[in-house]
Amino acid sequence: MKPHGKDGYEPRPEHHFTFGLWTVGNPGRDPFGEPVRPALAPTAIVRKLAELGAYGVNLHDNDLVPAGASAAERDKIVREFKQALGDTGMKVPMATTNLFSDPAFRDGAFTSRDHRVRAYALQKTLAAIDLGVELGATTYVCWGGREGVETNAAKDPRTALAWYREAVNYLCEYVRSQRYDLRFALEAKPNEPRGDMFLATTGHMLAFIYTLDHPEMVGVNPELAHERMAGLDFSHGVAQALEAGKLFHIDLNGQQVGRFDQDLRFGSDDAKGAFFLVKLLEDSEWPGMRHFDSHAYRTEDQAGVWDFAAGSMRTYLILKDKVARFNADPEIQQLLAEADGGKAGARVAFNELRNTKFDLAALRARGYAYERLDQLTMELLLGVR
Repeated sequence: MKPHGKDGYEPRPEHHFTFGLWTVGNPGRDPFGEPVRPALAPTAIVRKLAELGAYGVNLHDNDLVPAGASAAERDKIVREFKQALGDTGMKVPMATTNLFSDPAFRDGAFTSRDHRVRAYALQKTLAAIDLGVELGATTYVCWGGREGVETNAAKDPRTALAWYREAVNYLCEYVRSQRYDLRFALEAKPNEPRGDMFLATTGHMLAFIYTLDHPEMVGVNPELAHERMAGLDFSHGVAQALEAGKLFHIDLNGQQVGRFDQDLRFGSDDAKGAFFLVKLLEDSEWPGMRHFDSHAYRTEDQAGVWDFAAGSMRTYLILKDKVARFNADPEIQQLLAEADGGKAGARVAFNELRNTKFDLAALRARGYAYERLDQLTMELLLGVR
């Protein structure tokens, strides 16, 4: 039942694990303290992640090409980065744009009240799309990091959403005009850095997608931490996206409810929640990237960062093995079968249903043994089953 490897949990490229340049490259800065680690060159990140068994690396435009770089500087950076990718076999499955760091985006990018800012955000995104496609990306994530308000007096949300829709429609038309093989994945977040963010959850994003001119080109990129910030069960949002055929990408990390955006190592805070997420992805045979959008603790030196990266992938593989054990456990499967109450037949006619007699006393009295089922799940996760 164990995967191949020294102890069964060594990552390999076929597992489709990816990291962002901004994740392992995070220098440990926080709102109250300066960086604790030196900056890492993107090429060094590629080579180390390849050594650890990752499939690829993702990036914001400015993670690779600094803002203000000349065309010659840009081409040199990209050429050296592509050389590192070629040397290691690493891929760039996803790219995105930084539309939140520059002070110009203080009131938003696609939803800024200033039409010049909205136009600049589109210009920056077009260039970033070109960069992503050049590097081989087929998914483009849009995270509206500043799309929101501190006071509702600032904007009518209907107008702001219309601006957002206009921007996504424009980007879709650009991709179509260039004949790029690229899909968009919208990423939700309920709050931080703005006081209240537009399109705050995956459900909001799914509804928004169907108002677009080309909804077939647009899906979602749910992030565990973002949904948990809203107090939601992440696997439920992912399941809705899967059921709709809109799970184009996913961000794996950890988060405690009610906290700021922590971006903890995947599985480190809620093993049971992480288990059921892995179960959902593996049982559905979802073919996409398992992307870790998280950061090492600020306490860590560079060696600790690579421990964090290796641990993220290892935890996923351990949980994947637990999923196989859950699915093969006779007692667990028996409890699930008994909870079904027998197999349902074909959909009945209206008149037949109206005339069906139900034993309400029996229905009201039955238990579902979910306490036992949950205990067995915990014993499996705790390694005693």
